[in-house]
Amino acid sequence: MFLLSHGSVTAAATLVGFVLATLIGVLIAILIVYSPFLEKTLFTALVAFNAIPKIAIAPLFILWIGTELESKILMAFLIAIFPIIVDTVAGLRSVDPAQLDLVRTYRASQAQTFFKIRFPNALPSIFAGMKVGITLALIGTIVGEFVGANKGLGFVILQAQGTYQTPLVFAAIAVLSVLGVILFNAIDWAERLALPWHVSNRTKKH
Repeated sequence: MFLLSHGSVTAAATLVGFVLATLIGVLIAILIVYSPFLEKTLFTALVAFNAIPKIAIAPLFILWIGTELESKILMAFLIAIFPIIVDTVAGLRSVDPAQLDLVRTYRASQAQTFFKIRFPNALPSIFAGMKVGITLALIGTIVGEFVGANKGLGFVILQAQGTYQTPLVFAAIAVLSVLGVILFNAIDWAERLALPWHVSNRTKKH
């Protein structure tokens, strides 16, 4: 129960950070695809920020926000959002030109083109980014817990290392690994429910 209690704290921060990263990441990707100016400015800034080791700025978040759950959510969000943006941008752009020509023939609006063609076409890429994002969100949460926390699996690992409780360290790592597998498989399951038509999901059934 001890590890499960701390694991639930880590899972909560990871999930909230991941959901925020997904929602905001997809929105930013849409803006980048439809705005050449944002592509040149915002996307470049995101690439530059992503290159910064998050462990280097994590102590700043602890100073500004404190050791509560919010700082862990922020770390999970910042680490998870970049692959979601990149994969969503790639998905929104990888539309068959013939499909775009067809909807133009029918004089479809930009909104209709987006919701009927671009967004459905991008869903496999979005889910691919989400699979990477959920594992990175978990890593971000643990980084935040390492830097400053009073609960969570990262806190348990750090405390156990300091008191030479090696079995507890390995037990916490095992729980962390199981949590990562569960979260990844949850996204995979959601993808199969949302995209039963996609070739990768048809292959899994055989």
